[in-house]
Amino acid sequence: MLPADPIEKHFTRLKPDQKRALKKLGIETIRDLLSHYPARYETSGPAGTITGATFGTEVTLYGTIRKPETKKSWKSKRPMAEAWLEDASGRIKLRWFSQPYIAKMLQDGAVVKVTGKVTGSSEKPYLANPEIDRSPINPEEAHDSLFTEGNLPDEESLYPIYPESKGVSSLWFTHAIKRVFEARAHEHILDPIPEEILSRYNLPSLSTALVWVHAPKRKKDADVARKRFSFEQVFAIQLAVQSRKQESLQEKALAVDVNLKSLEEFVASFPFPPTNAQQKAIHEIVKDFEQGHPMRRLLEGDVGSGKTAVAAATAYMVANSYPAGRKSGHLQVAYMCPTEILAKQHFSTFVSYFKDHPIPIGLITGSECRKFPSKIHREESTKISRAQFAKWVANGEIPIVIGTHALVYKSLQFQNLAYAIIDEQHRFGKAHRQKLVRKEGVSPHLLSMTATPIPRTLALSIYGDLDLSLLDEMPAGRKSVITEILEPEKRAHAYERVRAELAEGRQAYVICPRIDEPDPTKELALQAKSVKAEAARLKREVFPDAEIDILHSKMTPKDKEDVMDRFNKGEVQILVATSVVEVGVNVPNATVILIEGAERFGLAQLHQLRGRVIRSTNQAYCFALPETYGQATRDRLKALSTAKNGFELAEYDLSLRGAGELTGARQWGVSDIAMEAIKNIKMVEAARKEAAALIARDPGLTVHPMLKELAARADESVHPE
Repeated sequence: MLPADPIEKHFTRLKPDQKRALKKLGIETIRDLLSHYPARYETSGPAGTITGATFGTEVTLYGTIRKPETKKSWKSKRPMAEAWLEDASGRIKLRWFSQPYIAKMLQDGAVVKVTGKVTGSSEKPYLANPEIDRSPINPEEAHDSLFTEGNLPDEESLYPIYPESKGVSSLWFTHAIKRVFEARAHEHILDPIPEEILSRYNLPSLSTALVWVHAPKRKKDADVARKRFSFEQVFAIQLAVQSRKQESLQEKALAVDVNLKSLEEFVASFPFPPTNAQQKAIHEIVKDFEQGHPMRRLLEGDVGSGKTAVAAATAYMVANSYPAGRKSGHLQVAYMCPTEILAKQHFSTFVSYFKDHPIPIGLITGSECRKFPSKIHREESTKISRAQFAKWVANGEIPIVIGTHALVYKSLQFQNLAYAIIDEQHRFGKAHRQKLVRKEGVSPHLLSMTATPIPRTLALSIYGDLDLSLLDEMPAGRKSVITEILEPEKRAHAYERVRAELAEGRQAYVICPRIDEPDPTKELALQAKSVKAEAARLKREVFPDAEIDILHSKMTPKDKEDVMDRFNKGEVQILVATSVVEVGVNVPNATVILIEGAERFGLAQLHQLRGRVIRSTNQAYCFALPETYGQATRDRLKALSTAKNGFELAEYDLSLRGAGELTGARQWGVSDIAMEAIKNIKMVEAARKEAAALIARDPGLTVHPMLKELAARADESVHPE
């Protein structure tokens, strides 16, 4: 048995549902199987006799299997496996709910060890879904040694509990991995981590760690093994990001004419004074422009901190520069946004910043192309054909191009792309980013921007190849949002605040988790409010005199634009929407937001939604309205009202639920075991230090081919296509 062998080669009796389940879990080889680590461990108590088992307790019993069979549960009719376990003192029923295949895995007369909780009733107890160990035991010796009071094993054992999928249970993994260990396949896997690094951090070898993580004798062994695999995964991520950083230092960038006086004049024309944090970020970026290699920088700023202004100021500097040796055809800027709504909003914002500066700006989305200024009305933009737009971009007549994914279409070619700005960069795949930064044989400067607060350890891990600029202060006059978490019966309090804001001439958002009402024949998510039904109810029962409209992702681009235009003009007072407004929607007159089904959103996503009302100097309000108000919901949502800013909230979110919850989905691609390391700043910094030193000695990892493969897999998982 070899680690890279397909798993089906050695588990020939795999059923179709088991094959599907393993594929869903990403398990195709023996190596993959060994990398499927336990989620937790359960401890069995001292082994006892069946008659001595106490109702409601966790027990370990040794006995003989009798009458294994497949049945259906009495109430729900769920299929299940059943068997009796006998020892010298008596017998007890074993039941595995929704796992009927276990009955076929058991043989009548087999001597086994089982661990589980005694449940059912005191009159008819049984073990529910017990773990079972079918280690060979001589049946003739069994009753003499294992099943008498005087010779019961009294040591505690750790049992691994694995992540499951429909078709393969934790018990299946336990036995499958045991077979791999019996064949000693784990001893044939070469350890990718250099021995000197393992020694420096007192980490076990790969073969030892595999045994300790899957079959630990002590909790301490399992902890040490998990530490080793946590370090390995973060080390692999660091190798990938350090390699990218090293590569970028070898690339060439188009020279930008840094005219600080002109830049200061442009920034002074903003309709507001820039914050110190904005000034600092602008100068960090401009300093990078003066380097011979392309900038790679992440601009992280809380909602409403002014990232767009930083982008505009630095774009102005680039668009005012000419290619070396030429005095026509300006250097170009590509500004890529995740949604059409956001692209159009940024286009309008740039137009307002550049209205007194003669620099053409273009907009390209899936639905239209526009150019500013218009030849007829210099203060306005005009709609143009896609072919004409592509022609002007190709010959350099449009220096600043703002758009969605349409920016990376093959039909759009830049003449002198020198600067790429990517907003909410985690929403783009690696292929999108590479298409922007690899054209023309020269890599443009890259500024990635995010309003999703990223904890320091995650920034060092996922974006370790990027320099970091922080916008950690808000524009003058901005007040903190008053945030309240309301129980369902206190909803009227939120409505009263909305009425008060509408009476002052202001506007409101109501956010719902879904677009349409669910199918009433389906059991799932019946409570979740929908945009369409909630808008109708609010108009009918709560705000009959208000103008209410809806916004969601299934609407056509034109309908979305019409609704947002009416909301911007104040013609719509209450906008009922999905989280499509989460990123960047900017209506300063909106001062209150109600978030229905708040427990369905991640904390950082809730923070982003709340950011829609931090757009003016007026006092803003956010009401989180969960459908259920249990203790877990209260504890999690409390952080939304107590965290001082998004950065603090992100750190709390990371400690509470892991990286995936930072934006409501596991888009980071980081495994659970790697998350254990990412929460540990010392381990992240150690892995970063070792990776940087190794890449400095062996830039292409040619001397360390296994590490090169490990880094490539880590890079693919963190930055998928």
